[in-house]
Amino acid sequence: MKAKESGKLRYAYGVATALLLGGTAFSLATGPVGAQTAQNAPAALPPPGAPMSFADLSARLQPAVVNISTKQRVAVRQQQQQVDPLEELFRQFGAPVPEGGNRGGGSGGGRSRETGSLGSGFVISPDGYIVTNNHLIQSASGSGTVDTVTVTMTNRKEYTARIIGRDQLADLALLKIDATNLPYVRWGDSTNARVGDWVLAIGNPYGLGGSVTAGIISALHRGITGTGAYDRYIQTDAAINMGNSGGPMFDLAGNVIGINTALISPTGTNVGIGLAIPVELAKPVIDALRRGERPSRGYLGVGLQPVDEAIAGSLGLPKDRGEIVRTVQPGTPAAKAGIQQGDVILTVNGQEVNPDETVSYLIANTRVSSQVPLVVIRNGRRMTVSVTVEQRPTEEELAQQLGDGNEGPARGNNATPPTSQALGLSLQPITPQISRALNLPAGTSGVVISAVASGSDAADKGLQRGDVILSVNRQAVTAPAQVLAAVEAARKAGRTSVLMLVKRGTAPEAFVGIDISGGG
Repeated sequence: MKAKESGKLRYAYGVATALLLGGTAFSLATGPVGAQTAQNAPAALPPPGAPMSFADLSARLQPAVVNISTKQRVAVRQQQQQVDPLEELFRQFGAPVPEGGNRGGGSGGGRSRETGSLGSGFVISPDGYIVTNNHLIQSASGSGTVDTVTVTMTNRKEYTARIIGRDQLADLALLKIDATNLPYVRWGDSTNARVGDWVLAIGNPYGLGGSVTAGIISALHRGITGTGAYDRYIQTDAAINMGNSGGPMFDLAGNVIGINTALISPTGTNVGIGLAIPVELAKPVIDALRRGERPSRGYLGVGLQPVDEAIAGSLGLPKDRGEIVRTVQPGTPAAKAGIQQGDVILTVNGQEVNPDETVSYLIANTRVSSQVPLVVIRNGRRMTVSVTVEQRPTEEELAQQLGDGNEGPARGNNATPPTSQALGLSLQPITPQISRALNLPAGTSGVVISAVASGSDAADKGLQRGDVILSVNRQAVTAPAQVLAAVEAARKAGRTSVLMLVKRGTAPEAFVGIDISGGG
């Protein structure tokens, strides 16, 4: 997944290699390994500034940080190429590299091969509960778990771990090993973290056990995807590499304030942008898994988009304030409350919606069954809608509700000359023949894009031949003339863009703001 044009978001977990596991042996003193007396007691604040050395802190903390290694056998369908394309894909995105089986170069006979991954984790109780990332122990198919999880302590003692629970959305997992009197660490308070604070990361980059790196917090509430309840990371310049996934980020009091999870890098190696899940989000999930429960998180049942500059211009709103509803799932809390497609949600329970405080984040952290007011803009009018928050379905249930949404745009026929210079689009109404050619659902009404002028804003925004425009500025359209009229009305109203609702294949419809300031 690209995080920027110049970099990629990569999970910080390592490939299974022949590198030595573990690290220098330490004596495993029992009890919390930070400078604390009770698990929930407030920690003493460290002196201001950086210490002369992190050695004492590292020596106390390292025994509670473990190596996580996994094994799984996966089916191999065919191996006819000299270079296994799956292996290249694994390498590109930092996933586990297959360790066994035939790697190409012939017809080779195995029907399955062994894959593995290396990562990190940390002990949170003396009886062997361990926190790590879900993506380390998730199966290659994504629907289950790996066959074997091995935990290696710093004294090289190995345990086979049981998976107590995992949460795909938060990318967290809780393991258990049969041991007692283990050294352990305790949770800190990530809400008190500040940009510029020193942090320590301990983990197993590339299988090199017990590696310690230090740096500062570079940013808080860092969003990468722009959506989701857990798109809210601590960014650090402490070196995070593949194999650090699941390892702890410590403050200078020796408390865990984050779980190292990913890095942004064009090469897959550390460039000083590491990402950690803050404890304020992680701890409630781990606590629920430890109780044998599903994590409690609120749910509305809407698809959302940020209000970018183009969409904001079409609505006469400031950018980066609020999120626009692009889909509403039937029977969900949003549908029951009367939320409509095209509504712009400005606040949730009195809290302003912006890139740091997204609707997904605010709702997910709202108590299930509570009733909260949403302030929305609908057709230019500000209004308040009360919604009763429900428990979020599982990821599998959501996938069934939404479908895969990956089908590309169908292609129309008989392109016509551009019907709008302002938009750079050729448009035509939906006829029975076009509907059949595009395989549109019965009853679909709109206007089909038959051509897109190169260099136009529509082309820049990704519109393609075969896309269906369902509405313009929230007014349903069924003919090209209605699209042109909506553009002209927006221009007369002083708007610089128009808001289009566009459907492509089986993917959910989405809003696109198209610039109209330069033509017509």
